[in-house]
Amino acid sequence: MTESDDTAAVDERHPVIVPRRVKFDWAGTPLHWIPGEPVATHFINTLHLLLPAGERWFVHVYKQALPLIDEDDARLRQEVKGFMGQEAVHAYSHQGVLDQQMLDRGLDPRPLTRKIEWLFRAILGDRPPLRLVSRRRWLYVRIGIIAGIEHYTAVLGQWILDNRELDDAGADPTMMDLLRWHGAEEVEHRSVAFDVYQHVSGRYWPRFAAFFVGVTALPLAIYAGAVYLCAKDPTLQGVRPRVRDYRRAVRRDLLPSNRFMVRAARAYLRRTYHPSAECSTQKALDYLATSPAAQAATAKRPRPA
Repeated sequence: MTESDDTAAVDERHPVIVPRRVKFDWAGTPLHWIPGEPVATHFINTLHLLLPAGERWFVHVYKQALPLIDEDDARLRQEVKGFMGQEAVHAYSHQGVLDQQMLDRGLDPRPLTRKIEWLFRAILGDRPPLRLVSRRRWLYVRIGIIAGIEHYTAVLGQWILDNRELDDAGADPTMMDLLRWHGAEEVEHRSVAFDVYQHVSGRYWPRFAAFFVGVTALPLAIYAGAVYLCAKDPTLQGVRPRVRDYRRAVRRDLLPSNRFMVRAARAYLRRTYHPSAECSTQKALDYLATSPAAQAATAKRPRPA
């Protein structure tokens, strides 16, 4: 089989989604895992603050969404279960960075992560924020928010898979494996959240509105997280991240640019949008075939009888 034949065989819309129960050893990873770039490091580290609570929330919402998927749509139901399994492992893996890599080096993220967990429970929990909204309609809104967030996690996953500047800057290989393994799985399951939204609702304008809830909150949360991490970093003496720090990191391709994020938003807001047209499952699978953590997890997985 030629390389082009192998690429054509990949189903961009419905790849097999299987949780990989990875493990990471953070003993050798420094606090500033991008050498000489503490602010850029903490901008990316904000993901570790947000993702454990956020992805546990994804799983909680999808447990409620699963009964809304028709029994005869076996493929979507199976994809949702695979999605939930992958997201649970993502939450656990990023929690390990907080509990081991950061705490062991004198940076305590717990005061902020407790607030983040409260926000997901209180603001995005099962009780609608407005009495005029039914629980069913509120579930649809949260499914729409997740679909928009998953679009961004997929394009950012593709970005980290393609990025080589972080490696050239000497970024820690274990942290890069975590980010790329996670990014590859986000690319792999990128169609699931959107397909669930289309299945239970499919309305364009509510999808548009739900997207802006997430896209407005995300940059604010990332900046607030970076401010907190820099302030609590025992080596930085209260340094605050500045706009010029972010721009310098973008110029070095250590962080995605605002232009990149705007292009991603415009793609999602097209009426004809479908995630399968974005990113590359083949690139995701190619990385997962070489990822130390993913390969170790695959080797431990029991073979089916």
